Amino acid sequence: MRFDVFFPSPQLMPYVKHIIISENEQASQYRVLPDTALVIGFQYRGALSYTDGTLQHKLSDAGITGLRDSSRTFLNTPNIGTVLVVLRENGAARLLKQNLHELFGESVSVEHFFSNSEFNQFKEQLVDAKDDATRISLTETFLISQLSHKPADQMVNAALQHIHQTGGTIRISELAKLLNTSASPLEKRFRQEVGASPKKFATIVRARNVLTAMEHGNERYAEYLSAFYDQAHFIKAFKNLPM
Repeated sequence: MRFDVFFPSPQLMPYVKHIIISENEQASQYRVLPDTALVIGFQYRGALSYTDGTLQHKLSDAGITGLRDSSRTFLNTPNIGTVLVVLRENGAARLLKQNLHELFGESVSVEHFFSNSEFNQFKEQLVDAKDDATRISLTETFLISQLSHKPADQMVNAALQHIHQTGGTIRISELAKLLNTSASPLEKRFRQEVGASPKKFATIVRARNVLTAMEHGNERYAEYLSAFYDQAHFIKAFKNLPM
């Protein structure tokens, strides 16, 4: 199995965190934890599905996974190859015209988000590509062609900064006050730009802090956990996460 991470080109850097080439010769099952970024995946060979515990759902060879507040278990066929595009928290709004909050908790095909002719040509070229450099170049060229000139929402950018600076502990009423607005318009604009409400996003940020501290044996684990008032609140909020 390999998982190689690449930085995007300067033109994509404001919208894309990184691009990943992932390959696995073996069929496998793995759990993906909630994170603050939407991810687009393009399979150039093999197939991917996810399970909800009872049913297995086959995914398109080109799909997007929205923000989630619970983990999701994915399964891949043998000899799978995927290009993963990990977007910045407000990057999807520059690439997708649809309402991002409708993608919350979903893993769906992206083919209806893009022009059919350009998209189909890109997929065919990606399947035929022989090396990572070509796959990255094709992916970046396609994404750049889909970029809109929609300006970033500066209020939402400021809200994201405050949420991260406080580790997700800031109250939404306090956040709105800091931004000289009220909770309702803030939530509407945040959902359109990020794909989740600011409250839900802040909860994901808090949980990521706890999980990261647990993983690395961070002495601040107790401090991060206290943001949920107690461990019971954390387990209730993220009952599908491994503890």
